[in-house]
Amino acid sequence: MASFSPTQIFEDGTTQEKGENARLSAFVGAIAVGDLVKSTLGPKGMDKILQSASTGEIMVTNDGATILKSIALDNAAAKVLVNISKVQDDEVGDGTTSVTVLAAELLREAEKLGYRLASQAALRALEEVAVDRSDSPEAFRKDLLSIARTTLSSKVLAQDKDHFAELACDAVLRLKKSSDLSHIQIIKKAGGKLSDSYLDEGFILDKKIGVNQPKRLENAKILVANTSMDTDKVKIFGARVKVGSTSKLAELEKAEKEKMKAKVEKIKAHGINCFINRQLIYNWPEQLFTDAGIMSIEHADFDGIERLALVTGGEITSTFDHPDQVKLGHCDLIEEVIIGEDTLVKFSGVGEGAACTIVLRGATNQLLDEAERSLHDALAVLSQTVQEPRTTLGGGCAEMVMAKAVEGLATRVEGKKQMAVVSFAEALRQLPTILADNAGLDSGELVSRLRKAIYDGLTTYGLDLTTPGGGIADMRDLGVVESYKLKRAVVSSASEATELLLRVDDIIRAAPRRRERA
Repeated sequence: MASFSPTQIFEDGTTQEKGENARLSAFVGAIAVGDLVKSTLGPKGMDKILQSASTGEIMVTNDGATILKSIALDNAAAKVLVNISKVQDDEVGDGTTSVTVLAAELLREAEKLGYRLASQAALRALEEVAVDRSDSPEAFRKDLLSIARTTLSSKVLAQDKDHFAELACDAVLRLKKSSDLSHIQIIKKAGGKLSDSYLDEGFILDKKIGVNQPKRLENAKILVANTSMDTDKVKIFGARVKVGSTSKLAELEKAEKEKMKAKVEKIKAHGINCFINRQLIYNWPEQLFTDAGIMSIEHADFDGIERLALVTGGEITSTFDHPDQVKLGHCDLIEEVIIGEDTLVKFSGVGEGAACTIVLRGATNQLLDEAERSLHDALAVLSQTVQEPRTTLGGGCAEMVMAKAVEGLATRVEGKKQMAVVSFAEALRQLPTILADNAGLDSGELVSRLRKAIYDGLTTYGLDLTTPGGGIADMRDLGVVESYKLKRAVVSSASEATELLLRVDDIIRAAPRRRERA
């Protein structure tokens, strides 16, 4: 009888895990990621220091998405959790740690279970307790401020959360129901205190006005350009020029100057009094602009001129032969302003009146970077809440209300599915438990008290982590309000990612690519 050797279908070096081993690998990897970030959850959560192996650069942050995308992971299931955290960040802006921790806790509970019924019950319960107060501008603004404070309470800005909540709320309400955060510019300037940060209407460009040009300009007509303005040196690409005398060189330089002068004349023909270029403007064209009474600003970085074009209502131009087809930007006033030690250019009364700039002050660049990430989370959540105005309550309240609804469902479910439903409720209760643990409180006692309060009909109660010893209190009275859209995204994303990982029974890792020997 012929003997058969097993057929090799994978390349050498490829590894395969099957069945229970594959599932265990998925659970362990995902739970490890949840454990990594869960200590950053909540108002008493801790920060992480991340150091780059290549540059040595350090980052101090407690933002879940930032931590997870900054670390190198090899486990496939862990990467799924990183991905849902990134989607949460892109979609809502906050809740990145919550969605990762909930997914990890669901997996921890679930080596044998599935969750679709439970997640539907949880989301129904969440929708039932959501409140919409957008009919009253005053009440809605109060809700927005509460949401901003809740978001910022777990960030580096917690000490000044009232101040930054006002800044974020004012900035988002200027957008008039738009969720386009590109109209809100954030400028970071080291020095001063975080509380020195402020909101300024219009747009601030971190550049300088040209030499000997007016530092103040009213009724500005702005041409925003991305073009080369540095040809007052001889530059003939791909060719070598040999001259026999200095007079011939002077002729070449004169020709270059004339070419640049003709370009400046074309730009002047647009009827502008301000020219802003992404690239450098050399001395000769700058002098020509000065003589013509045109303000010029050079080297405006691409993000800067894109945003400037957007808020002034202009378009970025590269050719100047058809002035009638060019859309100019407009603003009421351009002037130099001093922030800290630096001189910047401020554009007031811009065409897009919703635009504004938040100037962040702080002691170090790392602090400013983390403050920007924190403020961006608040701005993103508020802009989404303006679109979907329903709100729910924080402090573990929403999770406990959902857990109660899920446990109610468990009594009506037969067979092994009941175990899945009960464990989903247990995973939801882990979020308030972790909040209390991170605050150094007795989570067992507090969560038991909160559970009883919710079952007694006190559906607005949650954990009060600010008073010594902790306690439970009405979250509406404390102003611990969260976006309904954020909570919905956390529960649906975490349960979908968990269900995805529960279906895994095989993990195949490709062999590393071999280097070709020279």
